[in-house]
Amino acid sequence: MVDAQLARRGIQDRYVMAAMGKVPREAFVAVALEEFAYADAPLPIGEEQSISQPYVVALMIEAAAVRPGDRVLEVGAGSGYAAAVLSQIATAVYAIERHPSLVEAAGARFARLGYDNLEIRVGDGTLGWAPAAPFDAILVSAGGPKIPLVLKQQLAIGGRLVIPVGASERRQNLLRLTRTGEAAFEEENLGSVKFVPLIGKGGWPEGGGPEDRPRRRVRIAEAARADRRSGRSLARLQ
Repeated sequence: MVDAQLARRGIQDRYVMAAMGKVPREAFVAVALEEFAYADAPLPIGEEQSISQPYVVALMIEAAAVRPGDRVLEVGAGSGYAAAVLSQIATAVYAIERHPSLVEAAGARFARLGYDNLEIRVGDGTLGWAPAAPFDAILVSAGGPKIPLVLKQQLAIGGRLVIPVGASERRQNLLRLTRTGEAAFEEENLGSVKFVPLIGKGGWPEGGGPEDRPRRRVRIAEAARADRRSGRSLARLQ
């Protein structure tokens, strides 16, 4: 994976390459998917979420310029794979995931693998982790309509924030924001990406963004027709 997918596609950061080579990716996917763990593709992890392809994980960590001694926040931790890779470089890693089942599974993996310099909790990642701030780097592993203000405020001066941003829930541009002063930031566009939606107060609403609403209306209409036939309630879709 490191040679065929990362080096050949331009990843050069020695810390990233070493960390990606240490973390067993198969430990972060379902047993039935272990044979595909090192394929250059995202894989489902439950809760309609996915583990990002190895190249994207490496690209984001390289873009964030994570170094030994750094304190790092990851938003949208999912299976915990990216947080685990970060833990092999940074001094402290804080990870947030909104699905309790994924947090429980990730925490068990960290304990089993002996990764003791990271914490993971359930919460709205768009609100960051104030008690642990400021962070030298923040990685957001879900796409939002804008960069959450709270995350910008939790960056240390000189800190880097890497986040997918776009008007579409399913297609974004990967942005790197560097805090250069108390109220000064520099922004770079690193290219087009496709992430699951960033849900929260600083992201998309629970019901979905503009792209999702037409599909949602269709689903509700279809369910309404079925409910009229069966007498079931629409409450499950509200």
